[in-house]
Amino acid sequence: MLALDKVPSVQPPALSQEQRSAATAKAIANRQRRAQVKEQLRSGELTWHALLELARVDEVVAGLRVSDALLSLPGVGPSRLDRLMKQARVAATRRLRGLGDNQISVLTGLLIR
Repeated sequence: MLALDKVPSVQPPALSQEQRSAATAKAIANRQRRAQVKEQLRSGELTWHALLELARVDEVVAGLRVSDALLSLPGVGPSRLDRLMKQARVAATRRLRGLGDNQISVLTGLLIR
């Protein structure tokens, strides 16, 4: 067993100012994209099925939390979200990219009702 004082600390790589700025700009663009997708869900412009297809090809959308996506759908509030997540056995921190086939089919079936 290793003593805690002998475990090497892992430092993130040192980034130049340009790299840091680029990472910040990318993070902002990703947040804006996810906000845009949630707004499209709210307005009905984007459906649950279309969202799942989009998540297969768009890595930024795939990083959207399932709970955030479901809450953006019309007719889904906190209590219905809780029921959906429990019935589909989806963790609160799960992202769209991490949904399994069974979870997708359960959620889709429950949303159709």
